[in-house]
Amino acid sequence: MANNDQRRRQLAREKFERQQRRRSEARRRAKRRNIVIASTVAAVVVIGGGSTAFAVMGGSGDGKADAAASPSSVPSPSASASAPSEPKMTIDKTASYTMKLKTNRGDVAIAMNAAKTPHTVNSFKYLADKGFFDNTKCHRLTTQGIYVLQCGDPKGDGTGGPGYTIPDENLSSLGKAGADGSVTYKAGTVAMANTGQPHTGGSQFFLVYKDSKLKPSYTPFGTMDSAGLKLVKNVAKDGVEGSTKKQPVTDGAPKDAVTVQKATVDKQ
Repeated sequence: MANNDQRRRQLAREKFERQQRRRSEARRRAKRRNIVIASTVAAVVVIGGGSTAFAVMGGSGDGKADAAASPSSVPSPSASASAPSEPKMTIDKTASYTMKLKTNRGDVAIAMNAAKTPHTVNSFKYLADKGFFDNTKCHRLTTQGIYVLQCGDPKGDGTGGPGYTIPDENLSSLGKAGADGSVTYKAGTVAMANTGQPHTGGSQFFLVYKDSKLKPSYTPFGTMDSAGLKLVKNVAKDGVEGSTKKQPVTDGAPKDAVTVQKATVDKQ
């Protein structure tokens, strides 16, 4: 029989997964709506002639515009023709890379595992080089059951992404799942968020500040340095926005906002 701690962890995991599914559905609805709008605009522009039709359908190509137009989600058959693919592989899979997040609360350095997560590291390098993460907020803090700070959404509401998805990677490194189907994401781990479905990672990621039990579904691609882990723990200590002693809130925007002012990914 599960004890109270196990029950709380289970409820937290189930809540996390429900929220991921709801966000996935919101993304799918937004994508379908945007495809209809884009198709209508393109048809009008084509009548006028010129090369503008390509610009409307393809976006500006800077990542941020694509995120606003086509939030990351599982592409449907009707969406696949216009959804961009992940960036061309340009990283050195044998090299070490470090992602540095300069935030308003301090700096976080993340050692990235390029050998085991090449698609993930390559995507982060591509997006960081374009300034995709600059001046974005870490929109979600969870302080019970699972212990994570989630970042990487240019929209700041959990629905944004780069407009493409990347495959899951390195899941076997998490070990064998327990009887409840979960594994431990250790404090300091940095992993991809997704929609709850396989291979739906985009740009959102979470920083684990305390050992957390989750299903082995979220690509672990890096490890925070000690200063970064301390920073995230301090953010968690401040709590979730709107939380009080009488009415605690354990999942939502951090009470003290965390903004990624600049993100870089560099080969060591």
